[in-house]
Amino acid sequence: MPYIKRIKVVKLLNLTPYIKKDAEDLLTREYGWTPYPQKHFESIMTKFIEGYWLPKRFGYDVRRPQFSSLILTEQMTRDDALKILETNPLSDKEAKELFNQVASMLEISIDELESYLNIPLKTYKDYKHQDYLFDFGSKIMYKLKLDKLIRK
Repeated sequence: MPYIKRIKVVKLLNLTPYIKKDAEDLLTREYGWTPYPQKHFESIMTKFIEGYWLPKRFGYDVRRPQFSSLILTEQMTRDDALKILETNPLSDKEAKELFNQVASMLEISIDELESYLNIPLKTYKDYKHQDYLFDFGSKIMYKLKLDKLIRK
């Protein structure tokens, strides 16, 4: 719709200021909330996936984009973010306990979960895909100068 009919999309949450510290203070004061050590660590499974599996298996640290948004809104400095990123999201002891707990939750052995961690990595290109359609579509958008509308 934005590209063909030129309908402007308004994302209301992007127009609302959000200060993480203020939100945490309000939640603590009004509801007795206690903050987690990291975003999305409120669940065992998300803590495992974001704090252990993604960094260990794929080399992806979810803190990078989280800190990036805080840096862009001047709620954190780049130096502070880089300092935090020098440490692992979980201690070795905590990671091991969490690994064992998740294996138990999934009702598989620790060795089986470990085997999933060590299988060769694949990308979508290892499977049937339709990249050619996206390439074709982007060429058409470029020729029709619709690509300029996306950047606005």
